[in-house]
Amino acid sequence: MPTKKRGYHHGNLRQALVEAALTLIEEKGPTGFTLSEAAKQAGVTPAAVYRHFDGREDLIAEAARQGYEIFADLMEHAYAKGQPSALASFEATGRAYLAFSRRFPGHYIAMFESGVSINKSADLAHVANRALGVLDMAANELLKDVPPEKRPPARMVSAHIWAMSHGVVELFGRGSPGTKSPFPPEDLLESGIGVYLRGLGLIKADS
Repeated sequence: MPTKKRGYHHGNLRQALVEAALTLIEEKGPTGFTLSEAAKQAGVTPAAVYRHFDGREDLIAEAARQGYEIFADLMEHAYAKGQPSALASFEATGRAYLAFSRRFPGHYIAMFESGVSINKSADLAHVANRALGVLDMAANELLKDVPPEKRPPARMVSAHIWAMSHGVVELFGRGSPGTKSPFPPEDLLESGIGVYLRGLGLIKADS
């Protein structure tokens, strides 16, 4: 993937600092850089950072918020692309998770590996819940024809798929040290979702 040219542009220092942080997060991890390094990457003095952010965690939280915005857009697009099939939409949201982690690694790490709570700010919580809500919507649509007495909670189903997607990404999708996927991550995720949905009786055993 082409690397964006990141640095300070007049009138957009706040965003330049976020992009500098994303570069450093990709290179060193969320706790492996200082605000001074972010300032240097952006081409400004360390003091300039504090005009926009209270500290490193605040800067990472903004990177995470922007990541969730992108992520939510991708999830919504994947869901819509699968319509009118509830199953296709559900599976597409799982694949969108994997695609996002590969295309936006800095954002992904800020969102899921930095330790920053999604409740750090109202804006961050809102956009994070928007992204998570797409999976809930997909699960609700998939389960609507299941008899109530046999219907698992939609939130539980979406949480299971979320956990499965996250596990595939963490173990095999981002090249974790010492691990090697026995199969393409996309195949692992698709087959895992298939086994799960067959177990719930949502798709036929021979599908």
